[in-house]
Amino acid sequence: MNAERRRRAVDILDRLAAQHPDAAIELHYSTPLELLVATILSAQCTDQRVNQVTRTLFRRCRTPEDYLALPEAELEDLIRPTGFFRQKTAAIRGCCRAILERFDGQVPQTTRQLVTLPGVGRKTAAVVASNAFGRREGIAVDTHVGRVARRLRLTRQHDPDKVERVLMALYPRDRWLEVTDVLIFHGRRVCFARRPRCEGCAVADVCPSAVIPAAVGR
Repeated sequence: MNAERRRRAVDILDRLAAQHPDAAIELHYSTPLELLVATILSAQCTDQRVNQVTRTLFRRCRTPEDYLALPEAELEDLIRPTGFFRQKTAAIRGCCRAILERFDGQVPQTTRQLVTLPGVGRKTAAVVASNAFGRREGIAVDTHVGRVARRLRLTRQHDPDKVERVLMALYPRDRWLEVTDVLIFHGRRVCFARRPRCEGCAVADVCPSAVIPAAVGR
């Protein structure tokens, strides 16, 4: 990957970070286990809805044992508003069982270990490793990160794992968490899937996908 591509990518990140100085994970959590559960629940669901659900859930369940002791049907009812509640219940219970059996009751810290937990892919692993343990072992690529990266021609890939590899090559390791947070914020607040607000975008002048009304100008 050539130096010019990296310079362009860093310039884009710098400008978007200045536009979104409050960019950070929006899931509420106080322990690695809570973050793991919240991230599982966030699949195909908004962070706001997840936070509403976990406000009650985290009072009921504080340890892996608590999740396994809770009747399966009751856990399903608690997380039902997040959607796909049966699959998510199976993933949460499977993770808790694996944490007890293979990791001495503690959420593993590395991406390599996290992806061995049931229902945990690279995105979830990167979120937990980065935010709960301060490890920079990957970039969490969700729909927002992928969409913004493609529109800016940082990549043409659509597979999240391939997008992640491209972004990891473009940015220094110490900015990988920032890449995730900033691109997610930009995707949620400006670069919408439909009708993006290009006129309010800090990098519209270097975005091949930008469409700005003539009355506004560049």
